[in-house]
Amino acid sequence: MLDERIKRELRAIVGEENYSDSLIDMISYSYDAMGSKGKPDCAVWVESAEQVSEILKIANREGFPVTPRAAGTGICGMAVPVRGGLVMDVMKMNRVLEISIEDRVAVVQPGLVYADLQKKLAPLGFTLPTEPGSSIASTIGGNVATNAGGVKGAKYGVTKDYVLALEVVLADGRIMRTGTRTMKTSSGYDLTHLFVGSEGTLGVVTEITLKIHPLPQATTTVMGLFDKLEEAGRAVSQVMSSGVIPSVMEVMGRHLLEAINQNTNLNLPVVETMLLVETDGYTQAEADAQMAKVVEIFKKNNSFEIKWAKTARERDDLWTARKSTYPVSARINNNLIVEDVTVPMSKLPDLFRGFEEIIDKYSLVVAMCAHAGDGNFHPLVAYNASDHEEAERVERAMDELFRLAIGLGGTLTGEHGIGLVKARYMSLEHDPVALDLMRTLKKTLDPNNILNPGKMALEA
Repeated sequence: MLDERIKRELRAIVGEENYSDSLIDMISYSYDAMGSKGKPDCAVWVESAEQVSEILKIANREGFPVTPRAAGTGICGMAVPVRGGLVMDVMKMNRVLEISIEDRVAVVQPGLVYADLQKKLAPLGFTLPTEPGSSIASTIGGNVATNAGGVKGAKYGVTKDYVLALEVVLADGRIMRTGTRTMKTSSGYDLTHLFVGSEGTLGVVTEITLKIHPLPQATTTVMGLFDKLEEAGRAVSQVMSSGVIPSVMEVMGRHLLEAINQNTNLNLPVVETMLLVETDGYTQAEADAQMAKVVEIFKKNNSFEIKWAKTARERDDLWTARKSTYPVSARINNNLIVEDVTVPMSKLPDLFRGFEEIIDKYSLVVAMCAHAGDGNFHPLVAYNASDHEEAERVERAMDELFRLAIGLGGTLTGEHGIGLVKARYMSLEHDPVALDLMRTLKKTLDPNNILNPGKMALEA
């Protein structure tokens, strides 16, 4: 518990209006989007790197935990204060500090919502193309903390591919700048990307310099329907080795399509598997030519129906369907687990086939989707957590999914992060030497273990 003396020091730094220890606020900060629990002692809303620095100096001196937090849209418990202490909310640090089209960079604060940055960039003909599924709510800081990806990862990559430089406050309060605003540098260790994906365990990011990308001039969108998930997986693998790189290649399964139709008026075809694909380019002819090759591969893999989106409305409807995945799946049952594993592209059919066997084995209802273009699979498991037998089946199934993905040369997470949920599986993916080095880095930068403790299996 933080004593009143420490709380007075915190209030002196941020002001009474930016401090709270009220029960209702502490409960609000005690969980993330998937319900992991851990109540803090108090919370502050920081507005500058200097405030962050002063607070971390106190925390390091007194030894209490600090959990950095933005929108709380994470689903692995990353921003849940499992050791109590202080929640440091960065949502008031939400400004676009600079956009330079000439240099192709945007400089932003961590609490800026991704969609708000896009609104600033679009009129200038530019974008940050990572586009996480939670883009209307998640922040750039959270995206950096988890190395978030999204629906356009197949062609445009993930957050780390766009982070050029950072301002970071270390555990002892020192403020450090990493990287440059140049498109490339080979000067010294790559400290910038050490912090991308570190989940707030090594420092608190207070400023982010991003590379921005020109908006594509033309897009083409197609929906392909398949009777078998494995055939869709094979089609994806062949497309991605064909020389065409779609900007979007998303898989949606039967239970997800049913849930979308039950909760919207989109009236999607209910089939075993739908593939939503988008190509883009400088001209419409370029985008269409790429899509023609994709369609040819779909047909070879037994797609029984292919629909081209002929209007902007039809394209928007397909995107509405894909972006409604989480809310409609949450209505299937009382509880929902959204998982996130990634495998090499060639192994995607094996992952799909293996996971179908797992859900059959454990008799589960799963609304499946995937950023298939980069091998990133998201099963959404709807279940009743109060039914202990069913909850145990879900846990065993997820255990088998993680082992299946790692056995196929994959990873535990493509974009959601490790947090609390997957910490115990870290040794499944990382060898003892790699884990030892991660823990050494943590101890070097945060010797008193005050930054987001309990996450990522960083405590031996």
